[in-house]
Amino acid sequence: MNVEVGKPFPRFALPNQDGKVVRLEDFAGKWLVVYVYPKDDTPGCTVQGKSFTASREEFDRANIAVVGVSEDDVASHKRFCDKFSFTIDLLADPKHELLEAAGVGQSEWKGTLYWDRTTFVVDPSGVLRKTYLKVKPEGHERALLQDIQELKAQA
Repeated sequence: MNVEVGKPFPRFALPNQDGKVVRLEDFAGKWLVVYVYPKDDTPGCTVQGKSFTASREEFDRANIAVVGVSEDDVASHKRFCDKFSFTIDLLADPKHELLEAAGVGQSEWKGTLYWDRTTFVVDPSGVLRKTYLKVKPEGHERALLQDIQELKAQA
């Protein structure tokens, strides 16, 4: 991992599924979950998108923003969001700018390299507070909500 807990999270400016550029600064004053997933419209990635969409109100009430990131392009993200009615932003990083800056690992599957399912929790001042590696998609959003509440209590 390139980013250490307690250090600033890498600044980014990446387009979402609608082509709108989203920046780290847009989340100042909020907690931010940045979840990296391997590929649009695959089983685990769909589970994650649906889970974060289903729990969106809970995250909103807790002042926590959630964005997904993959190397897929804007058009792919748009199709994925539309297909499953996602209400979260998916950021396109086809040049791997944030993926590399954040030090996300890669794993091989059937001869192809994929970005590892990784989640970062960034505090309201832009500092990384927790990293989850090789995330299992089922129930991950519940663990995040609980962990972030604990982090808030410590702050």
